[in-house]
Amino acid sequence: MAFSAGMVNVISVIIFFAFTSNVTGHYAVLAEEIAKGNWYQAGVVASWILLFFFGGFIANIIIINFNKTHTYLAHSIPIILEIICLLIVGSYIQFYYKESLVETEILVGLMLFAMGIQNGLTASISNSAVKTTHLTGLTTDLGMLFSMFTKKEYRAKKELRAKAKVQLAIMFSYLLGGVSAGLIYLNIAYNVFYIVSLFLIIVIAYDFYRLRVAKYVSANQPFLRIHYYGRNKKRKNKSGELQKV
Repeated sequence: MAFSAGMVNVISVIIFFAFTSNVTGHYAVLAEEIAKGNWYQAGVVASWILLFFFGGFIANIIIINFNKTHTYLAHSIPIILEIICLLIVGSYIQFYYKESLVETEILVGLMLFAMGIQNGLTASISNSAVKTTHLTGLTTDLGMLFSMFTKKEYRAKKELRAKAKVQLAIMFSYLLGGVSAGLIYLNIAYNVFYIVSLFLIIVIAYDFYRLRVAKYVSANQPFLRIHYYGRNKKRKNKSGELQKV
């Protein structure tokens, strides 16, 4: 997910000269436009922020309503919505885009909505421990973790080391996704949106595999436990001899 977010952000910078995987910079632009009295521009940026917000809202409301009963649907529906948004943007750019300001504003908003969905999904299913569309908080957390690792008692804690590994994996995946998007764009231009969608489909397929295997193991656990102990456990019978049970 971080890899795909890195791709999307670099694509949007190359094509639209705008960041779409986070809204930190957009808040600064919003404040600037309000201060200058540019109300149209302020309205556009405010709508971008609201679309990112609404993406997170949609993802989380799906999770809290379906995660307990239909876990796979709860995970896959937000990603499918994200794929649809990216395919709309990619197809429109490829066949209809005339590089007008209104078109750019709408397409950037749609990409921000898609990234809001992804960020809301990953944050929701990880209890806000993981966010994949931006690295501000993650870089801060890594700085704090590495400062803790200067002391032996913190280096000995497995949970802190595991957390650092996850965050480093997200950081490098995001960076690798951005580099890949730049290289792919130089060769196949706007088709890069389809490549991003392909990576998200792989995420859905992997999630399906993991959930299906976990469900199978859970459903067959009593049988597996009985089968295991039946083959290995022994006890004495009435005559005092050991026998398998």
